[in-house]
Amino acid sequence: MLLKDFYTINSIDKKDDHNFEVVIYINENHEVFKGHFPGNPVMPGVCMIQIIKELTEQFTKSFLIMQTLASVKFTALINPFVTPELRLELSIVITDDYLVQVKNTTYFNETLALKLSGVYKKTAARNSF
Repeated sequence: MLLKDFYTINSIDKKDDHNFEVVIYINENHEVFKGHFPGNPVMPGVCMIQIIKELTEQFTKSFLIMQTLASVKFTALINPFVTPELRLELSIVITDDYLVQVKNTTYFNETLALKLSGVYKKTAARNSF
């Protein structure tokens, strides 16, 4: 996990070989929310993208590097004090050329918060920058 103690996984439901539903709980007391934004915390979009990558790495048992994000749409603000529980639906397809295609929709309650479509490349080891 890139951000230690940022979220916990409450449940994972493997629908089939390519589709997963994951419920996570965001730590509203994490340092990130003290700066984004004080008094009105909002989930940073880059943190949501990182969570999706980390879950995809877990399911593919691979280290991944982002190749492209074809579409990213944030449709609602996620306030961790109001709605700390998120449901992520992931569709993951691994191609013959070591690429991982991911489609995600993220919800809090019944509200659509994020839609993402991207491609990651498998790597031999985790990069350290």
